[in-house]
Amino acid sequence: MGEKSGRSKGGWCGWFLVLVILAVVVAAVVVTVKKKTSHSDDKAPPVPGPPGATVKKYSDALKVAMKFFDVQKSGKLVDNPISWRGNSAVNDGSEAKLDLSKGMYDAGDHMKFGFPMAFTATVLSWAILEYGDQMETVSQLEPAKDSLKWITDYLIEAHPSDNVLYIQVGDAKADHSCWERPEVMAEKRPLTQINTSTPGTEVAAETAAAMASASLVFKKVDPAYSTTLLNHAQKLFTFADTYRGSYSLNIPEVQTYYNSTGFGDELLWAASWLYHATGDKSYLQYVAQDNGKEFAQFGSPTWFSWDNKLAGTQVLLSRLSFFGTKDISDSEKNGLQMYRKTAVAVMCGLLPDSPTATASRTDSGLVWVSQWNSLQHPVASAFLATLYSNYMLTSQTAKISCNGKSFSAADLRDFAKSQADYLLGGNPLKLSFLVGYGDKYPQFVHHRGASIPIEAKTGCTDGFKWLNSTEPNPNVAVGGLVGGPFLNETYVDSRNNSMQGEPTTYNSAVLVGLLSGLVTTSSVVQSFT
Repeated sequence: MGEKSGRSKGGWCGWFLVLVILAVVVAAVVVTVKKKTSHSDDKAPPVPGPPGATVKKYSDALKVAMKFFDVQKSGKLVDNPISWRGNSAVNDGSEAKLDLSKGMYDAGDHMKFGFPMAFTATVLSWAILEYGDQMETVSQLEPAKDSLKWITDYLIEAHPSDNVLYIQVGDAKADHSCWERPEVMAEKRPLTQINTSTPGTEVAAETAAAMASASLVFKKVDPAYSTTLLNHAQKLFTFADTYRGSYSLNIPEVQTYYNSTGFGDELLWAASWLYHATGDKSYLQYVAQDNGKEFAQFGSPTWFSWDNKLAGTQVLLSRLSFFGTKDISDSEKNGLQMYRKTAVAVMCGLLPDSPTATASRTDSGLVWVSQWNSLQHPVASAFLATLYSNYMLTSQTAKISCNGKSFSAADLRDFAKSQADYLLGGNPLKLSFLVGYGDKYPQFVHHRGASIPIEAKTGCTDGFKWLNSTEPNPNVAVGGLVGGPFLNETYVDSRNNSMQGEPTTYNSAVLVGLLSGLVTTSSVVQSFT
């Protein structure tokens, strides 16, 4: 009896303990699930620290993309890594006793268009300021700074006095009547300027933005150069704002190539960069008050491009409200909130599952706005989405709301990755639109230097045989991002197809920004200064 009774008591106690343990386990699981659910709903993921592990495909692509700036450099080349490029246009600017030999050719031609070149510099500066630590993990920070300085050296020379800015080198009509390597150009390279009697607000303001942003890049490594850039930026902004007028209207010949749809966006863009560079509250008041009301198109999402800087301005100013608005007045805070709300509207338009998602996409999900240079908009949009995603992570902002539906920083990053992956070969054609990346990329890129053998002896017009040749380019325009696919996701690899097959430096700038943001993860700096 005793033994039996003892066994009965021990068995009951054992089962009781088992039940208690099970209850504890179940309770722990429930709490954990609740915590996870609550975490995803109420808090952002942990703030990322220093750069983590790199993503190989983005790292490899970034190293390729950066090379296109070397392909496009004008002037006397030093330590030139592109074997088929040499010195060119070394006398540019001589008629005005200026050295305009540096800078970069715009695309597959040999023009130096100041408007898109300055935009290239501004975006490249932005990429370095936000993602310089990530660039450095894959040894691309110094090449990026070198390419940036190659442009800003040119821009300094192009601004010889307060109210004069040279905005173009070369005659576009004459340039496009030739097909030759830049190294053998013998044609005249006339200069075009803006001044008080022929103002060009958008190009003066964009150049101010370029110099202000670049001054931040070089502030610690070369303070004297940084100060020089900032002085030019402030004078150019004053010139742009005081003598308002569209360069497209005042210089009609530019309309064929880089026609501006307005200058208000450039004024806001430039003032935003000058505030970041100087901390001068007058620039913040400029964007937050009357000029913002006049030019910012609050509540109306736009596409970021060399022509329209509004979406970029909205994202740039959002970082101020993300990372603190100390010593900023209520009216200025209210103005910044309007920029941030519009930036959210931009992001909601990009996210494919958002109630307000744009319908401007291919069947495979690529944002598609224009048949000319179709990749510029998805790449620029993905760059902005990456930035906004990082602002959310670093500030521990859990979500944005798109007409009542919530999205996280990870959702924005996934969108950015989808656009990057598409152009790197994740598309129905299995074609990389980044020249030199992967096993399959365009072979007939619309680019004079790439299409002509280095040993060929050609003048202005007899080089057209290389344009019309059925042979692939003898030289690789490595790093060039071609125009991109049509809406039906086809691509015609023909040298005569400049609509789809011509790379540009400003495409490269937004691509470098995007890839630098995706190559690894880290927190972004809360202040550029």
